[in-house]
Amino acid sequence: MMFKIKAFIKKEVVLCISLLCAVATMFFVPPDMQYTSYIDFRVLCLLFSLMAVVAGFKAVGAFKWLTSELLSRIKNGHILGFTSVMLVFFSSMFVTNDVALLIFVPFTIGLLNELQLKKSMIPMLVIQTVAANLGSMATPVGNPQNLFLYSNYDLSIGEFFSVTLPLTVLSFLVLGAVSFFILPKQLNQSLVSGEKISINKSLIIYLVLFVLCLFTVFKIVPYYITTVIILATVIIIDKKLFKDIDFMLLLTFVCFFVISENLGRIDAVKDFLSSLLSKNTLLSCIGASQVISNVPAAVLLSGFTKDWRSVLAGVNIGGLGTPVASLASLITLKLYMRQKNAKSLKFIAVFSLVNVVGLLMLIGFYSLIL
Repeated sequence: MMFKIKAFIKKEVVLCISLLCAVATMFFVPPDMQYTSYIDFRVLCLLFSLMAVVAGFKAVGAFKWLTSELLSRIKNGHILGFTSVMLVFFSSMFVTNDVALLIFVPFTIGLLNELQLKKSMIPMLVIQTVAANLGSMATPVGNPQNLFLYSNYDLSIGEFFSVTLPLTVLSFLVLGAVSFFILPKQLNQSLVSGEKISINKSLIIYLVLFVLCLFTVFKIVPYYITTVIILATVIIIDKKLFKDIDFMLLLTFVCFFVISENLGRIDAVKDFLSSLLSKNTLLSCIGASQVISNVPAAVLLSGFTKDWRSVLAGVNIGGLGTPVASLASLITLKLYMRQKNAKSLKFIAVFSLVNVVGLLMLIGFYSLIL
């Protein structure tokens, strides 16, 4: 029994830490009816739906086929690395950072395993995560905090881009340069077999469900309709897909919802943040994002200041830093930790180093263009 508990804690260390932190905040904010409004069911249902569809694609061999097709066209490892990062960077502008990571991280893991480039997996996944968080800041729909601030401050598209566009351009240039050298130039093409995929009923169904998820991202289809449809489809077509859905990741998100919302209800925390905002809004937003993540930081701090430029820049730059600065980063961490012989401490070390460097670079750059 003790062995099973230790194995669970080792496997789900992020969940266990977040659960302890959530329970700790409950001593300051005892559970009440307001707790029912903490959970963003749209985010949870969308994550569940996408994980189910991605599991379906893997089951029918879609990722292996995509790997084979990509490598048949790109022989140079430098270009492959650049392409892999830029796909995440630009897609996150339109389908949000968490969705981009859910789509491309499993594909990247499969690609690098196929090429026997496991040594490149951690740096590639870390850079892709940074690309998702920085690419998503480019548009109002790229992430939840942008959409909220765009509406809350009643910004024009010109005002919005005046803050995010310079940061996005710099991010593109730096990420492009870094990603070019993640993979070795020479790839062992002999390791990759020519995969074929049959256009069968299951593949078509998963493609339709994926489009349905995208419609849900853009709020064309209500999330609860999409969730019910996907849940029913998985039960009918392939119940085994449920074992590939990371329900612990969903629970981790629930814990962070509780943590961030409870911190926002503690008067001492709010007073402290208010005093910080009066001194330096940008750094206050960045600092708050490191602890409660950038989405709740945007919601909480925007109520204390009219300096929308610093808030918008701060919560987007603040997506870099700790693994919880942007909850989308937890997706990559969890997906990586499911791999055999995953080196979680090394991942966190590389993640922290890259994020701190990126954070300092963007802070310095934004201070220069103010």
